[in-house]
Amino acid sequence: MMSRLFKSSGNTNGACDNDNEDDSSASTISKGSHENSDYFDHDIVQLTKLRSVPNKFLSNSRMSLHPVSTVKMLAGREGNFSGKGKFSSADSCHVLSRFLPANGPWRIDRMKSRAYVSQFSDDGSLFVAGFQGGHIRVYNVDGGWKIQKDILTKSVRWTITDTCLSPDRRNLVYASMSPIVHIVDVGSATTESLANVTEIHDGLDFSGNEDEDNEFGIFSVKFSTDGRELVAGGSDYGIHVYDLESNKKILWIHAHQSDVNTVCFADETGHLIYSGSDDNLCKVWDRRCFINRGQATGILTGHLEGITFIDSHGDGRHFISNGKDQTTKLWDIRKMSSNTTCTTILRDPEWDYRWMEYPSSARNLKHPNDKSLATYRGHSVLRTLIRCYFSPKYSTGQKYIYSGSTDGSVYIYDLVSGAEVARLAYHEGPVRDCSWHPVYPMLVSSSWDGVIAKWEFPGSEETRNPVHRRSSKRSGRWVAYSS
Repeated sequence: MMSRLFKSSGNTNGACDNDNEDDSSASTISKGSHENSDYFDHDIVQLTKLRSVPNKFLSNSRMSLHPVSTVKMLAGREGNFSGKGKFSSADSCHVLSRFLPANGPWRIDRMKSRAYVSQFSDDGSLFVAGFQGGHIRVYNVDGGWKIQKDILTKSVRWTITDTCLSPDRRNLVYASMSPIVHIVDVGSATTESLANVTEIHDGLDFSGNEDEDNEFGIFSVKFSTDGRELVAGGSDYGIHVYDLESNKKILWIHAHQSDVNTVCFADETGHLIYSGSDDNLCKVWDRRCFINRGQATGILTGHLEGITFIDSHGDGRHFISNGKDQTTKLWDIRKMSSNTTCTTILRDPEWDYRWMEYPSSARNLKHPNDKSLATYRGHSVLRTLIRCYFSPKYSTGQKYIYSGSTDGSVYIYDLVSGAEVARLAYHEGPVRDCSWHPVYPMLVSSSWDGVIAKWEFPGSEETRNPVHRRSSKRSGRWVAYSS
């Protein structure tokens, strides 16, 4: 079965711009080009290795060149070399992270409108998909992907721009190009949820400030870890925080000089907020030390075009961002500046990512004040706000990052080497969102072609015949196609 996964050899097409002479993940992963010479001395690399390398009793000085085999690890466990009589979490990640969810795809669902957002719940038991037609479906993953909640929204402008499940999986919020975010009880017994007909979809009003535009739309909304607050970003150039217990907005910041496309909490404390905007900047906000209203704690420069999405590493220090300059960047907030201005290097003022290809002359440009740790290239960020993520901590030690792409694929990169380790190509439209199951080697992609598709390793036992696709070869590597 493993031979069906993909062939990985000598590809630098989707490489991270950094120096690397050491790769603990796989001997077949290639080395990227060199821009960030000090990257591999950075602590996120050490943290990644700490989470995903085998026990020291099984390793040796040449482990990076010859990864410890699973057979050797099993023998070591039986011999109790670690003294614990079992695999550590890092041992488990070392084994599990090799089995990428690249077989398939198996079609979960198909709608008549574009899929814009889709995510697993934190425990992987539920999966949420939102479509442009105002339709949201919540699938019971453990129950054979049966529809647990079929939500038909009301008063949605243009499309569902974002959805988010509460940490207890009881409630779901959805946003559109409106200042009203709606909340639905997904834990109720009612399967069909027609807005304000079969169930009430309470509206949470994010407008109201005298100095804001009350006709703005919301692009991004996220729950805090404790489920008590929502953070949102929108076309009013602002960041909003809504307190669900008091049922009112408690914070608004004029955060950027253009649309705020993405926001998220940095970690479980809820003190730090990351934001990304069409002004090309990523910003960090610390709610504990607001001295001047709208004053960012720090600013991170490096993208040449607008930011489409940010995903936090969860350690309160690192995050990744997708940019319209066709890159994903890795950041450490300890490298942020106290103040900076938007720098536009792309000289063509007529370029618009919504309907134009990215100029070839701009692909190799670099920001003169780039503060990022590493840059990943290969996927395409056009037409819509393409999203990127860290792979799960439990099964991979967050050793990969992955992103949707305008070309209908999902790209998976090795965090350390930056090499493209898999490309899941199937869809006939942009893959705006994708989600890796927090426990199992399973990834779900959602596309503008209306299809929700599942990728697995080794594959579904219930459905042995995946959707038929043609074979292909790309840059010396077998793309993750299968017959």
